[in-house]
Amino acid sequence: MRLTNIFNNKSDLLSVYFTAGFPELNSTISVLEALENAGVDFVEVGMPFSDPVADGPTIQGSSTHALNNGISLKLLFEQLEEAKKRVSFPLILMGYFNPILKFGVERFVERCVECDIQGVILPDMPYEIYDEKYRHIFEKRGVFPIFLITPQTTDERIKLLDENSSLFLYMVSSSSVTGKSSGNNMQQLAYFKRVAEMKLKSPVMTGFGISDNKSFKRVCGYTNGAIIGSAYVSAIKNSVDIESDTLSFVKRIRG
Repeated sequence: MRLTNIFNNKSDLLSVYFTAGFPELNSTISVLEALENAGVDFVEVGMPFSDPVADGPTIQGSSTHALNNGISLKLLFEQLEEAKKRVSFPLILMGYFNPILKFGVERFVERCVECDIQGVILPDMPYEIYDEKYRHIFEKRGVFPIFLITPQTTDERIKLLDENSSLFLYMVSSSSVTGKSSGNNMQQLAYFKRVAEMKLKSPVMTGFGISDNKSFKRVCGYTNGAIIGSAYVSAIKNSVDIESDTLSFVKRIRG
């Protein structure tokens, strides 16, 4: 299924982030199957990295754990090739640019195509660098970056990123890292309203600090849905039944 179809036909979307290779090296496929069975709309698969800049302690810890388990981009793509035979909802990748440079940008994009990856979130790759050096590689193969906006992003830049987005914009809910609470609600609501009133062409998904039904419903009132990461990573950290724990988690979020 294509992401554009989901955005065109459904509201209050729920996307979940998890770290590939966590809690076990070979957990990736079972986690994806559990998330699809629980009714998650699309998934953000985390590519573990030793020095993440946007991730709080929960996801940092899961990345370290996954790297110690032996996960790599090469192995992750092998897992994703198998996963595409078992799940049908859209998958995107989230990570940092250094491992991709080491892997080879063109090779990375090619493997994304082979694994049905529709988009990538790369918080440390500025739009200008993408536009100048890598746009032709990604667009040629139909794999698209997902740009982040924050409360500090100017209207002018939001419009620039909106015009150059093919999938959706990732609205970072507050000036923080993943897993932190949403901060001042009045400031956050003013930010949500500001972006909503811009009438952007791109769908908007909100992430960072969303961990329960209340915060999920709040962001869905202003955007197309929410991305939840740290809360889910915590929920499966010591799980002995990922299928059951994932179903319970998603039910709790959706209310």
